[in-house]
Formats: sequence, structure tokens, C-alpha cells
Amino acid sequence: RNTMMLRSTCATRGKQLTRICVNRYTSSSSGGGQAEQKQQPLTPRASALTDEIIRVDHAGELGADRIYAGQMAILGNGPMGKTIEHMWEQEKCHRKQFETLIQQHRVRPTVMTPIWNVAGFVLGAGTALMGEKAAMACTVAVETVIVEHYNDQLRQIMDSPNPDKELLATITKFRDEEQEHHDTGIDCGAEQAPFYKAMTEVIKFGCKTAIAISKKI
Repeated sequence: RNTMMLRSTCATRGKQLTRICVNRYTSSSSGGGQAEQKQQPLTPRASALTDEIIRVDHAGELGADRIYAGQMAILGNGPMGKTIEHMWEQEKCHRKQFETLIQQHRVRPTVMTPIWNVAGFVLGAGTALMGEKAAMACTVAVETVIVEHYNDQLRQIMDSPNPDKELLATITKFRDEEQEHHDTGIDCGAEQAPFYKAMTEVIKFGCKTAIAISKKI
């Protein structure tokens, strides 16, 4: 009888030990699964096209932001102040969005950022010192180049193997707002500025050069 009781006790304890081991294993596996679920996947590196687009557009919107900042510094308290401020606020939003995309896609900003920062402000303030119409001529010239640039990018994205829909929507929206800025400049007498044709051509050339440089470095 003692032998039978001993065997029964051993069997019971064996089952208990088995259950404990199974429970610990199950708990460990479940915890590992939860840890894996909490891990956020890294954002994939941007494609060569997306990398180039984000870098150059970030530089462009930085430049536009500083141009309007320069115009506001000179004309902010005048009749054109509200109009310039409205366009400037939109450019700030554009710049902020591309700063987010720079971080999200881990894109290297152009090394020319400090130069574009200063050059944009000087261009905006310099043309504003020539008068309201000259400032609007600057706006028309810059926005003409930006709208064309964005249209080229939209075609590139749509023709790519895997179009980035988010980037496509962002650029489309910004392109439309830049076109509004262009039209505002025309409505505010840009074409009446002294040496309008020569001034706008020089500004356009400068913008196109800045775009070409910012694409690569």
C-alpha cells in the first residue's frame, strides 16, 4: 500500500511540474510576441527619385519662406502687408511639411541650405526696397519656376514604377498654391515694375540654378 501511495504522489507531482513548465513556456512565448508587436518598423529609405525630390523641394520652400520674410521686413506695414503675409504663411506650411518628409524618409538636406537661407532673404528684401511692384515681380518670377518645377516632378512621380501617392498629393497641393501666388503677383501690378522683363529673367535663371545644385548636393 505504501508503495502504491508513493507512486500516486510522484505521479501527481510530476503532472504539477509539467503544468508549471508548460505555463512558464507559454507565458514566455506570449510575452515575446507582444514585444515584437510593439516594435515599430523603420521607414524604408527613400528611392533615388524621392530622395532627390524631397531634398530639392525642401531647399526651394526654405528659399521661398525667406523671400517672403524679406518682403515682410520691408513692406509688412504697408498696403501689401496682408497679401504678402498670407503667401508667407502658406510657404511656412510648405517648408514645415518638407522638413517632416526629410526626417521621415531620412533624406540628407542640401549642403547649400545656409546659402539659400541668406540669399532668399536678400532677394526678397532687395526687390521690396525697389517698391511693391518690384516685389510682386520677384514673386511672379520665383513662382513661375516653382510651378514648372513641380509639374515636372509630378510627371516623374506618375511615370515611376511605384508612384508615391502621398508625395504626389503634397506636391499637387503645393503647386496649386504656388500658382495662386503667381496670379496674385500679376494682379498686384508685377508687370508694371521697372525693367520687369529683365528682372524676372535674372531671377528665374537664379532659381533654376539653385534647383539644379540642390538636386545633387
